[in-house]
Amino acid sequence: MNWKLERHPSFPGVEGPVLVCVMDGVGIGRQDESDAVWLARTPHLDSLRATALSTRLAAHGTAVGMPSDNDMGNSEVGHNALGAGRTFDQGAKLVAGAIASGSLFEGETWKALGQRVRASGEPMHFIGLLSDGNVHSHIDHLFALLRRCHQEEITSVRVHILLDGRDVAETSALEYVDALEDLLAEISARPDRDYRIASGGGRMVITMDRYQADWSMVERGWQTHVHGEARGFANPRQAIETLRDEDPGLGDQWLPPFTIVARDGSPIGPIRDRASVILCNFRGDRAIEISQAFEDENFPHFPRGPRPDVLYAGMMQYDGDIQVPKRFLVDPPAIDRTLGEHLARNKVSQLAISETQKFGHVTFFWNGNRSGRFDENLEKYIEIPGDTRPFEEHPAMKAAEITDQLITELRTGRYRHARINYANGDMVGHTGHRDAAVAAVESVDREIGRLLPVIQQLRGALLLTADHGNADCMFDLDSETGNPRRDESGRIFAKTSHTLNPVPLCLFAPGYPLQFASHASDAPLAHLSATVLHLLGLQAPEDYAASLIAP
Repeated sequence: MNWKLERHPSFPGVEGPVLVCVMDGVGIGRQDESDAVWLARTPHLDSLRATALSTRLAAHGTAVGMPSDNDMGNSEVGHNALGAGRTFDQGAKLVAGAIASGSLFEGETWKALGQRVRASGEPMHFIGLLSDGNVHSHIDHLFALLRRCHQEEITSVRVHILLDGRDVAETSALEYVDALEDLLAEISARPDRDYRIASGGGRMVITMDRYQADWSMVERGWQTHVHGEARGFANPRQAIETLRDEDPGLGDQWLPPFTIVARDGSPIGPIRDRASVILCNFRGDRAIEISQAFEDENFPHFPRGPRPDVLYAGMMQYDGDIQVPKRFLVDPPAIDRTLGEHLARNKVSQLAISETQKFGHVTFFWNGNRSGRFDENLEKYIEIPGDTRPFEEHPAMKAAEITDQLITELRTGRYRHARINYANGDMVGHTGHRDAAVAAVESVDREIGRLLPVIQQLRGALLLTADHGNADCMFDLDSETGNPRRDESGRIFAKTSHTLNPVPLCLFAPGYPLQFASHASDAPLAHLSATVLHLLGLQAPEDYAASLIAP
């Protein structure tokens, strides 16, 4: 293959570095009391919108490879699109397609999982996020797998539920639990069927850690799902209602772990030898660590105790480079020829910086779900260690430290392209605390203010955008009236999920006669790769989404 990038025919490139700054979760909202971005004091962002080139981009739905335009974008698919230069069908769409066509059930992995439990008599175990958020999972996928288990004469199933309240309404768990219980009861009413929920807990408390930020979450999940070692309840509704009563105001994502126990107090669903286990999340970042706990022979992160001999599979392979997990039901998107690889093969130096929460996004996801560097001599990746404090208590997070490191590196003159992620708008937005989200956006604006004079001094260019919305809508709005939903006491329900809103794009390149092209407004995120190449004075590959800068 010819990797050579030709010089741009009409623009020689900026003299200094081309920086992409992703303000994670900072979309363009309704500009009212629900909109933490609008409420925030953002003099530097306001100035950019007034004086620099400014437009907006599409960051949800089909524009980023999701099944429909009713589907939110997320950080994974957003960074895939930003770094790939093209839009690829993503996990949600691929899984739905594999279920609809039946190809998932014709695969060797699914067949082996079923054969294992039919031979052993042990249950088929499902672990996964229980909601229709369509960011990490979708309840319809789980229902399809459960129905197929029944059709294929699998007599016993146990489901280990991770409560969402983050990609969906903050206290909506019982809607999904009740729907699941109805289906399990319907199947279990048939002869020789025993399908039940076995354990659960909030997604930010157990199982779904990412980037090795807090292995204790995975340990709690392991002890809960595998060994049945958590507080026992007669059924999941009792567990959720009791835990909510004991800590009023606690969102679903923060509920402690629980197990469902029999009358004698023993857990009904520990995972034992000769069982099969499916992690039915399709998104990778929060699925890798629990997969490693099941699969790795040498595992230093916490004492697993007796590790059951099970056949384990993921809905997808969550990291193709390190082969996690070894077995999976649906092939992940094959993202090739990313911006990062093209630059590396053309000897263009690159820098990527973020704190732990989003480090994998500016590296792994940006590079098309690929671990490591394309060229060790040309790329530098810097992770600013995050902390485990609640984000609403420290909305500035590590934004200042990211900027400190970035400015130091840019001033060395070593890098032609750099990319960073400020996680504040997304991570604080997910807490549902509007005032904290306002402070988070203001923190990002302060750092933008520090970057602008450096970019100008270095004669470079800054592309300022976001991967999806979040902080731009902090109230759960009624879909019919558009008004905030309230509880019986009049309290507004918080929105903790991403939004369907567009995201900003500002191009700051003082001294260069640039204009956005006519197709720039509401263009998909994937156009950014060709735009970076344009600013570097290079032509994008023919199949890349076109540069947003006029020729």
